[in-house]
Amino acid sequence: MHSLDAFVDLQNMRIDDAAAGTIRVATPADAAAIASLAQRTAIDTFASQNAPDDMAAFLAVSFGPEIQRRELADPAITYLVVERAGDMIAYAMLRERSTPHVADPTALELQRFYVDKSCHGSGIAQTLMADCVARAAERGAGALWLGVWERNDRALRFYTAQGFAAVGMQTFTVGTDEQHDVVMARIIARAV
Repeated sequence: MHSLDAFVDLQNMRIDDAAAGTIRVATPADAAAIASLAQRTAIDTFASQNAPDDMAAFLAVSFGPEIQRRELADPAITYLVVERAGDMIAYAMLRERSTPHVADPTALELQRFYVDKSCHGSGIAQTLMADCVARAAERGAGALWLGVWERNDRALRFYTAQGFAAVGMQTFTVGTDEQHDVVMARIIARAV
């Protein structure tokens, strides 16, 4: 067994032992569940700080069973999901996409990373992040990058604690509202 496979297996065992859930790669059959969780976590995270019309427009173009089905069919995208007792409680989306803020051409984007608010503080986010890093390394990526809203203090603290550092800024549009994201990157060890 490859050492990174063993690492991911250890992470899965730890999360299973904690009765927290199991991490797996999503399939097209997961599109509706991912869309539902994505909408719920986006509303929980951002609705209170955005105009209702802007939030509704963002949700309409970002999440829905058909949207997630198209993403799941895209070979440049990998969804990881965490399930517990048959319910999806967290997900991450890795994407082959570059940014001018990261020079490494092998870098992958961690485009989405959300945990249901009922599971905040449980350690699921740390375990899911470790799985994202391990899978990126297996794919030969030398770095992970992401954009996080400059007003999302909880996420900024989490990503910093996970080894990400600010490397730039980018614009992100929610409905008609142009917002500013901090672009963060983390160097990762490549699989050998």
